[in-house]
Amino acid sequence: MPRFSKAVASLRSSEIRDLMTLASRPDIISFAGGMPGNELFPVHEIEELYRSLDIKQKQAAFQYGPTPGLPSLLESLAGFLEKKGLPVKENRLLITTGSQQALNVLAKAFIDPAEPVLVENPCFIGALSAFRSYEAELRGVPVDRDGISIDALCREIERKDRAKLLYITPYFHNPAGLLYTIERKQQLIALLQGTNIPLIEDDAYADLYFFEEDLERLRPIKAMNPDGINVCYTGSFSKILGPGLRLGWMLVPEKIYGKCELIKQSADACSPSFTQVLADAFIRSGQIYSYVASVRQEYKKRATAMVSALREHLPDYVQWNEPRGGFYIWLTLPDEADATQIMTLAIEGGAVFVAGKTFDPAGKQNNSLRLSYCNNTPEQIGEGIPIVAGAIRNICG
Repeated sequence: MPRFSKAVASLRSSEIRDLMTLASRPDIISFAGGMPGNELFPVHEIEELYRSLDIKQKQAAFQYGPTPGLPSLLESLAGFLEKKGLPVKENRLLITTGSQQALNVLAKAFIDPAEPVLVENPCFIGALSAFRSYEAELRGVPVDRDGISIDALCREIERKDRAKLLYITPYFHNPAGLLYTIERKQQLIALLQGTNIPLIEDDAYADLYFFEEDLERLRPIKAMNPDGINVCYTGSFSKILGPGLRLGWMLVPEKIYGKCELIKQSADACSPSFTQVLADAFIRSGQIYSYVASVRQEYKKRATAMVSALREHLPDYVQWNEPRGGFYIWLTLPDEADATQIMTLAIEGGAVFVAGKTFDPAGKQNNSLRLSYCNNTPEQIGEGIPIVAGAIRNICG
């Protein structure tokens, strides 16, 4: 029997990945994956952009590139991020193979085995997996409608064995769908200052807002540039162009960047040049802005359809958020409910979602579930939600 490392022994398969086989079945309506709709990808636009490239650009797309990213994409992405107010010139930008790699690189940079790491509860499963792979002790901090609980976070920070980092997803949170308030972010900043705890600010969904009045709330903590906090900002092309590109980025202070570049170099040498060339062309053409604006409206339409169906079919004892952007709605059931039982029954009826314990750092709390509306038409949503609601009523009464 091979003798695996302790780090590998701690890994477990993501329930979301395990559900992907089910999601591909034509008889199943999947609310499980956070996948953009295939029919929404800018296929024709990208084809035209590629045809317009000169031969040297096309040749570069097939070649190895620098570990930090192709200079042309670093330049165009810097402009894209500066429009959000991010302090690009005061930090360093690193292209990663999806934002999942950014989380993995940062985890490797900071975490030694058994060290405590603070995460939201519930938390993005990809972050939990990355931190577990370096044998972190995960400490979940509850969230409410305004963001991470400041009282609970304060108690964690005051513990004798201080946490190595804090990870948050403040903008249309995965899985809880919430959007941090300005006040909660300010409280978070004040609490972290002087603690020497780095903040990983994961921002995969902020461009997919539904309401213009939320723009001020969407200003990243990184853009606020708070004194005394090392903010590591991560983002991705997965939700605003296509996950198949496998491109993300991190914007980090210079003193952190050097280690991250070395870690990435040892992992994959460089991210795909081919898709970097395509992403660069898409940004420079200006089409990224019109494309994101169009898919934003489509996701709003799908979210509205799910909200309408939930209002019609859910029993009164289920609590849930009305999304203001992003991909997800989070349902909270009575304490004794078992979302896995409900999921099993829903699958029999022809619909699937993700049970809440998947996003619990301890893997235990299971009276909640995540519904994703991004990959379904309003008609599919209207057909699938009654199946989920029926399964909830059947199990919970």
